[in-house]
Amino acid sequence: MYMYDMFMSLIMSLLLVICVLVGVAFLTLLERKVLGYIQVRKGPNKVGFMGIPQPFCDAIKLFTKEQVYPLLSNYLSYYFSPILSLFLSLLIWMLMPYFIGMYMFNLGLLFFLCCTSLGVYTVMIAGWSSNSNYALLGALRAVSQTISYEVSLALILLSFVFLIMNYNLLEFYNYQNNVWFIIITIPLCFSWFSSTLAETNRTPFDFAEGESELVSGFNVEYSSGGFALIFLAEYSSILFMSMLFCVIFLGSDIMNFIFFLKLTFISFMFIWVRGTLPRFRYDKLMYLAWKSYLPMSLGYLMFFIGLKIIFLSMLL
Repeated sequence: MYMYDMFMSLIMSLLLVICVLVGVAFLTLLERKVLGYIQVRKGPNKVGFMGIPQPFCDAIKLFTKEQVYPLLSNYLSYYFSPILSLFLSLLIWMLMPYFIGMYMFNLGLLFFLCCTSLGVYTVMIAGWSSNSNYALLGALRAVSQTISYEVSLALILLSFVFLIMNYNLLEFYNYQNNVWFIIITIPLCFSWFSSTLAETNRTPFDFAEGESELVSGFNVEYSSGGFALIFLAEYSSILFMSMLFCVIFLGSDIMNFIFFLKLTFISFMFIWVRGTLPRFRYDKLMYLAWKSYLPMSLGYLMFFIGLKIIFLSMLL
């Protein structure tokens, strides 16, 4: 029985990873289409019907191109950091709140924080091992930005941990049967969304890939397969952050088709922001993290702790 459970968990994990990768492929297509219409032009529309097979053509092109290695790069870390980056971004998906309880364990939110913290190292190693000044600068920017916004993300998550008294993502479903958390925590919702933009290196916080000053940032020396893996990891993180946003703020009935509509809408908002806003100034990014989001998330944390103490004292 034990071996059967292990085998079934493995099969379901593989299915989940395949579905995530297909979702990432079509997210790139959605992004190119939406950006096209925002800029009053067509997106990809030559390949197949309305350009739908375009992501698969891009994948074949990228993975069949010859990989170029910089002569002075630190070869092993240069080669493995994109692989590790994609592995970590797919590993977090094991937190998907299935009712069948695949891997979705009781300390799920702590696991999420650990995996996102480890993602910083892959970016840093990718930039450092390329042995290029631009790549190193991009990596340093990405690390300081991600660390800054992780503090706010952790505090916002801690607020909800105090509210539901559990680290399990399934509890969010139980607590949001009657009312979504977004109704009572709208400021936290906006703070969480912009922090996830910074966490996934997306516009207007894409300083790690600032094309105008860093020539594509930490991934400047990567080509073909390595670049594709970094790209996949980024978009997988965007999809996961959208899913987590829906679970925390918008009710998490994952068996319902409406859940996936909400997930698609949040992913669309990531693209919408990219097509609308210009890049921030770097000092303003840091100011926003430490002077605005940190005090607000701390204030909400104290509020939830106080609320829980009052509620428990009333019960006693």
